[in-house]
Amino acid sequence: MKSLIKIKYIVFLLLTVIAVSCSRADEDDDVLSQEDISNIILNVKDDATGITTTYNYTVNSTTNPDIKLTDGKTYTVNAVFLNGNEDETESIIEAKDEHFLLFDFQNSNINLERIDGESSTNSDGIKIGLKTKWTVVKAKNGVNPQLVVTLVHDAVSVSAGQPGSEFGSVTGGETDAMATYSISN
Repeated sequence: MKSLIKIKYIVFLLLTVIAVSCSRADEDDDVLSQEDISNIILNVKDDATGITTTYNYTVNSTTNPDIKLTDGKTYTVNAVFLNGNEDETESIIEAKDEHFLLFDFQNSNINLERIDGESSTNSDGIKIGLKTKWTVVKAKNGVNPQLVVTLVHDAVSVSAGQPGSEFGSVTGGETDAMATYSISN
């Protein structure tokens, strides 16, 4: 009887040690999770006037920033990722082979070109999308036009092509952050 109690006690201690020792401490430091990104900011510069407007999406917000775009105009857009007041964009650049941005223009006709520099171009030569050029054909091309920006981490493969309304596609990976912006004229 005492042997059975000792075995149960040893098994209990062993399971407790295993459960306590398992943690995320062995993961890469560059892994950003949804909780680590509080704001996704798009700095949208009108190429004709040089005026930049900032659109700040707060993660888990009940309202979406309204990006005002003019048909026929071209804009240069820089994406910035914050954790509180800390800029996480540099962490994304440092792990550029593990990150990729998707841009889904829903009910809008907007052409997007990735114009990242070498610092945000991955080892396969694919620009991750921190800097883009938008050419607006028709900002409102249906009901409730919007842009969904998704930061993907550790995708098996990425493509900068355009399947449907989305610029970029991925196979596998997980979402580090997602933001929705309304689009208007």
